Amino acid sequence: MPSWYQGKIRYQLQDPTGKFKTINEAYLIDAVSYTDAEARLYKEVAANTPDFTVTAITRMRLADLFHFEESGETWFKCKVVYVTEDDKGREKRIVNQMLVNAENVKQAYDRIEESLRTMLIPFETTDINTTKILDVFPYVEEDRLPANLRPISEVVGQEE
Repeated sequence: MPSWYQGKIRYQLQDPTGKFKTINEAYLIDAVSYTDAEARLYKEVAANTPDFTVTAITRMRLADLFHFEESGETWFKCKVVYVTEDDKGREKRIVNQMLVNAENVKQAYDRIEESLRTMLIPFETTDINTTKILDVFPYVEEDRLPANLRPISEVVGQEE
């Protein structure tokens, strides 16, 4: 299960008139610790951004993240409530936070409903809020394996 961290950066950008403007940006990183999140943030953002400083790294508790490639650059944080019964027959409400990219709030709602339609438990989407997250950096296989190591499948394949 991914551990999501929200990283915020700040840098100065010079506009065409020569004035400097402070830019604040937020990113979501899948990492194993705060240190890993900071290192991955520097790695991912450094290529496209001038000298910047990391101003905050905070843990973001998400039950799920839905990324749609076709459209939607805005990330929406959705609060989804499940209603179940505990072992004594009492109603229990479980609140989960989910992130989805979409063009607008209606599309975000539709995408959450579409993504969760196969669930057997009844649910309700109670809140949808716009976030300031510009990009999401999930773990990919290259990030997990250091350059001096190889996957076990390659080593076993060579020995046979």
